[in-house]
Amino acid sequence: MKLPVTMRTPDNMIMPVIPCLRAGMQDFGMQTCDPTLKNKNQHMKKRFVILFASLLISATCIQAQSKKAADTVVIKVGEASKIIFTIQNRNDLETLKKYDMQALMNDLIRKLEEKDTTLSNRSSQDYLKNDSLAVAKTETEETNDREDWSDDNEQEEWHHHDKHHKGTYHSFNVDLGMNNYVTGSGFPDQNNSLYTVKPWGSWYVGLNAVQRTRMAQKFFLEWSLGVSWYNFKFQNEKTQISKDDNSVIFEENPMEVNFIKSKLTVAYVQAALVPMVDFGGNKRKPSIFNGRSSDSFRFGLGPYIGYRIDSYSKQVFKEGGTRIKPKDHDNFYLNNIRYGLRVQAGFEDVDLFFNYDMNELFSENKGPRLNAFSFGITF
Repeated sequence: MKLPVTMRTPDNMIMPVIPCLRAGMQDFGMQTCDPTLKNKNQHMKKRFVILFASLLISATCIQAQSKKAADTVVIKVGEASKIIFTIQNRNDLETLKKYDMQALMNDLIRKLEEKDTTLSNRSSQDYLKNDSLAVAKTETEETNDREDWSDDNEQEEWHHHDKHHKGTYHSFNVDLGMNNYVTGSGFPDQNNSLYTVKPWGSWYVGLNAVQRTRMAQKFFLEWSLGVSWYNFKFQNEKTQISKDDNSVIFEENPMEVNFIKSKLTVAYVQAALVPMVDFGGNKRKPSIFNGRSSDSFRFGLGPYIGYRIDSYSKQVFKEGGTRIKPKDHDNFYLNNIRYGLRVQAGFEDVDLFFNYDMNELFSENKGPRLNAFSFGITF
């Protein structure tokens, strides 16, 4: 049973609307039998369509502005295949002209036939045309030439430096160690002599400018010039050294004071010539001062000669609470010339040395017959 659907008219008349609803299904979906209402519905429909179209156009414009469409070239291959080129930047067209497309396609077809899905290891330059490849190689060579220009200049300057110095390299060494002397029968302390030296505190110091010349692959000649100091600290703090017209005199100082130390210092300017065998073949002498080191062993033996430039005796004592350090500069009949042999061996940036004076410390018949020696570390 269907209930009638009615609606009230402006004249407050009630009339059925089911027939009108059925007719409205053919138009828009809602309609009355009143012609005035029908016109209003048609007007609302037009507004809705216009609004929807405006929104759609706005969205399309916004999307087009946010992303610029790429240029696309589609090449159909056979019945169902195609190759698509997408060019986002038109400047890339100039780059595309430089490539051999036939070689690229041959490589692509080969990989498809072999069902090879791995990435190609070939460089993009492999697909360049011959003229483009020549240009690329020329640009690369020019770039490498510019990069190597400074290196070539440095090598040329270095070869000139080697030629000028004939394979000779400079370094600075410091000898630091101890010194003593011996008699024909041994050390002076065997006879309790007044000139017996106390080992600790008798320091030997040498400053040398060393030139290292390569004579063969692992054979070098080290020649140096420098200064050195003997410091003979006497075992007996009261020992006083002086001289008369005939000889040097060692005696105890008769002063009633608190003696602290007594020593004899002799300074020399000296030169050495030491042939070296360096199993590492290091062209530069390893040294802590030049930052060079070597993991190979080296050994050398050679002569040296020195000339005395100063000598003095010094005693230190306290008198009445005051520390007094009198010095006496004199030659004490010391030989002006000293000469001997130097032995040195090293590893990394440190060498050990041993110097032995082959002539006596004092002039003949002017003092005890003593031959000085020194040993220590070379930095």
